[in-house]
Amino acid sequence: MKNPFGGMAGIGDLTKMMSAARDMQGRVEEFQKSLEGLSVTGEAGAGLVRVTANAKGDLTGIEIDPSIFVPSEKQVVEDLILAAVKDAQGRATERAQSEAQRMAEDMGLPPGMKLPF
Repeated sequence: MKNPFGGMAGIGDLTKMMSAARDMQGRVEEFQKSLEGLSVTGEAGAGLVRVTANAKGDLTGIEIDPSIFVPSEKQVVEDLILAAVKDAQGRATERAQSEAQRMAEDMGLPPGMKLPF
């Protein structure tokens, strides 16, 4: 009886594919860890409020110019903080996408191909 799978000829290709998949998984894990080390800063009120985040979007710091600490300006300060946080998160998303695209190009993937993260 003839082997319906064509013998063992496909095993080498399967081994290569599995090796490539493991390599890609390792690179994706390294990429995700590297996002934690990339820093972006969002700001509001012409720099009166600055928020720092990593490229994963986790907030890591906040800096507020002391000149805005006037009790009557509490709502303005809160709005500036929120705007700076949103700016930092947007920049983090952009940075992560940029790094993902660079990694995809380094891996030889076609332009525009989305990676699963």
